[in-house]
Formats: sequence, structure tokens, C-alpha cells
Amino acid sequence: MKSFLIKNAKLVNGGVITEADVLITGEKIAAIDKNISEIPSNTRVIDASGKYLLPGLIDDQVHFREPGLTHKADIASESRAAIAGGITSFIEMPNTNPTTTTQKLLEEKFALAEEKAYANYSFMFGGTNDNLEELLQTDPKNVAGIKLFLGSSTGNMLVDNEKVLEKIFSSTKLLIAVHCEDEATIKRNMLKYTQEYGEDIPVKLHPVIRSEEACYLSSSRAIALAKKTGARLHVFHLSTAKETGLFTNEIPLEEKQITAEVCIHHLWFDDRDYETKGTLIKWNPAVKTAKDKAGIWEALLDDRIDIIATDHAPHTLEEKSQVYTKAPSGGPLVQHALLALLEFYRQGKISLEKIVEKMCHNPAVIFKIDRRGYIKENYYADLVLVDLNKSTKVEKDNILYKCKWSPFEGTTFHSAITHTFVNGNLVFDQGKFEDLPKGKRLVFNR
Repeated sequence: MKSFLIKNAKLVNGGVITEADVLITGEKIAAIDKNISEIPSNTRVIDASGKYLLPGLIDDQVHFREPGLTHKADIASESRAAIAGGITSFIEMPNTNPTTTTQKLLEEKFALAEEKAYANYSFMFGGTNDNLEELLQTDPKNVAGIKLFLGSSTGNMLVDNEKVLEKIFSSTKLLIAVHCEDEATIKRNMLKYTQEYGEDIPVKLHPVIRSEEACYLSSSRAIALAKKTGARLHVFHLSTAKETGLFTNEIPLEEKQITAEVCIHHLWFDDRDYETKGTLIKWNPAVKTAKDKAGIWEALLDDRIDIIATDHAPHTLEEKSQVYTKAPSGGPLVQHALLALLEFYRQGKISLEKIVEKMCHNPAVIFKIDRRGYIKENYYADLVLVDLNKSTKVEKDNILYKCKWSPFEGTTFHSAITHTFVNGNLVFDQGKFEDLPKGKRLVFNR
């Protein structure tokens, strides 16, 4: 059984930073102590002096495009990019081709991941207007949750039948994750601007078309329905300051029935960036105003927003380079999400402890993931070592996404990810990969 000893690391865990050694034996963390001197034979020692050791990040929303859309991404390519970015577990969405809306298709996806995933994995089961019977067969111990698109996005999975929605919310105890944008509002706005501009609508109008009103109407309805039915609701990718008023920080996370997530791009970009980035930062929900960004930051830091994720959703550069009405929404982020957050830490905007809380601890708590998200003895050794004094420049030749572009291309981050462990395996070592998938299917304590 192979083992590793990480010496003199600054552990960021449980809201504190402490210097300690961490011994990894097999898949698990065997010991954490100030000075571990009894070392098993065949142990590789890594001197982490001056570096910070974080739990492996858990990304609760990605689109890895397999099956059916593998010209732009696949489970192997994107999970490799994820571990290079310190993300050791991911939850993938159902809007692939075919969509993951039957138990058979769900298990086929798990079989693909077992063969190909470099990071740990789970999938959302996709709810539709007519698959309630299949949905109710979802195993809460082995599946992350239910995903509902309450606004149309990639994959044509819009759930817009109110009776069906109430039935789903009333019938399952599984976590229901929702994409909230009001379809009628978006269609009305889209009609107005297509009449004015045709297909080539200026991309700066994206947050006007997919507006604050569209987001707030949908989020508030979903929350009202969750309160009415007692459903366990998780609202994905908040993009407006107004929506943050729908959430509370007055009860402990473990007691919340309604939780929220924000994505990296809504923390980093705002509508002023459309001028230089164009459709490369076209996401659904849209990147909105600087005021919205500030409101989201405030809610993140005061714990109304519980999780930071990526909504990693790659498309080819050719697809993204089309006119507004044809360019798909979404962009690749898993390789650079942690680096972006560390840049905010450098600026004094967020602490390391808060980054770990939002990207490691809270996803584990909200999804009830078994023995991940913390640096604890007998937990799986999913760990990431970061150097805050070594820079990383995002360039075409070091982008690992299959689509080979990034909205951060040309950016120099002032930190670097040096080592990533998945289930006790050193899968990423100073730019080099161990070329065998080491991910495991996530298990949930439900």
C-alpha cells in the first residue's frame, strides 16, 4: 500500500489555518499531527513548507458533455483539467445527448465515468414534464440529486408545467437543484431585440434579454413552491443582487432547506467585460452589472450564498464565435476557478478559510457527501497543495480543456496549484499527470 507524507503544510480546514504534517495511507488520511516521525516504508515525503494544503474542491455544477457532445468536451479531458485546478470531485448535469432522464441512461453515464474520470464523480438526474415515475426511482445514496431547468438552456430540458413541478417538489426528498430564469420574460425580450437587430444582437444586451426580472421571477417562484411543499431546494448560479434577498443566513447550514450557489464568472466578470470578451462570456444566467456583482459578493461573504461552483460548460471556439443568436451560452472554468479565487484572496476580498468553506466544506454538507470536503483522519485523501508565491499564466498551450480556450486566456494569476491528490493518489504533480483515472463514484449519507 503506497503512502505519502506531506510535511510542514499550512492546513486550511474547519475555519482555521494550522501548520501540520499529513500522512496518507492507501485511499485515506491516516494521521494529522504537528510532527509525524513514524513513517511507513515506501513513503514519498513532500516538503510543503510555505505552501497551503486545502481539501480537494467539490464542484457541484459542471457540464462535461458526454455522451453525445464529445466534440467539445468529455469526461476524461475535463476531469483532467479539473484536477489540475484542484477540483477533486464533480457533480455533472443531465443535459447531454441523450439527456439523463431515465435510470438506464443515468447508469450508463456512471459506467462511462468509472472508466474515464480522473476526479470523483456523481450526476444529477434530469427532471422533465413527463418522467416523474423514473425520477422517483433515483437512489438517494448513490445519486447527487434532481436537476430541473426552469428556464431553457443547452439541451431542451425546460420544465414549464406548473402541476408537474408541484408534483416533483411534493414527491421527492432528494435535493432538487434548479436553473431559474423565467421563459416568458426572456422570449418577450428576445422578440423585441430580434425585431430591432435581427440575428446579430449586440452581446451587451444579453443581460437585458435574460434580465434581472427573469431571474427573480423564477427564483422567487421556486422558493415559494419549496416552502409550500417542504422540498429540499438548491438554487444554482445566482446572478443578481435582488435574488440574494430571497435567502437567509440566520440558521445553520445543516438546517437550511433552501440553499444557493454562485459561480466564478458572476464573481469575476460584469457587463463592462462584454466589450472585450464578447460571446466568450455569454452564460445563462447572464453576467450582469457591477452592482449585481457587488451584491452577490456581499451575500457570499455573509453566508446567504452557500457554495461557489463553476457551471463549467465548454463549447468550441467556432461555436462561440457565431453571432449572438447562434452562439451558445457557457464557458470552460474548472482549471482556473481556484486560481481566480486565490486572486481575490490576494486582493483581500475573501479569506482562504472562506474559500475552503464555500468550495469544499459546504458542498460536502449540503449534498451529504461521505467523507470528503475536509482534511480529517479516515477521510478520503482528496487534497490540493497551492503555492501563493508562484504565478500561473493562462496561455493557449497550457489550457487543458478539449475546446482549447478559456475566458481567462492571457491572465496571469499570482498563485499555482502544485499537487492534487484523489483518493490517496498523487494524480497531478507540478504539471505532470498520473495517466490513469483515479476517480470514484461519490456516496451520500442519506
